Amino acid sequence: MRKLLNSELGRKSVEQFRNSDKLPIVIILDNVRSMSNVGSVFRTADAFLTESIYLCGITGIPPHPEIRKTALGATESVVWKYFSTTSEAIDELKTSGYKIVGVEQAEGATSLRDFSKEENSKYALVFGHEVDGVDQKVIDKCDHVIEIPQYGTKHSLNIAVSVGIVLWELTKPRSRGIACNAPA
Repeated sequence: MRKLLNSELGRKSVEQFRNSDKLPIVIILDNVRSMSNVGSVFRTADAFLTESIYLCGITGIPPHPEIRKTALGATESVVWKYFSTTSEAIDELKTSGYKIVGVEQAEGATSLRDFSKEENSKYALVFGHEVDGVDQKVIDKCDHVIEIPQYGTKHSLNIAVSVGIVLWELTKPRSRGIACNAPA
């Protein structure tokens, strides 16, 4: 095996990225306090060709230096929008036909491995504050709540890691042979 060179990776330009078909998923960050986490989410959103990121409440916004440092240019490719409250973001997305999915440990939550996306549906995934999680008022507005299975002592994942896990799980082909609307 040989490690690929950067020139062999087939990276898109920012213009090519913007003109590409996107995964019909919006990532909502509900009061995420760490600028490094925000930057990391931008990189992950870029990697999965997600539609956009909605930054809400105390969540930092580009061009903050710490976000830019971690995002490695993804703040230029991924479309983002700021809302003073997460509820405003959800209301806008619901009006546009998105299903709102909170990622949180909650009564009645569906395990991520058991969650099935509906074909041709658009989703907004809500990830919350590093300590307090997704606000209960936001959970109340969600159509679904999914939980990432965890087996250790902490039952707590870094938000940027959670975003990667959820996007990976929702975009991988299912055993039924149906791809989950991942862009080609």
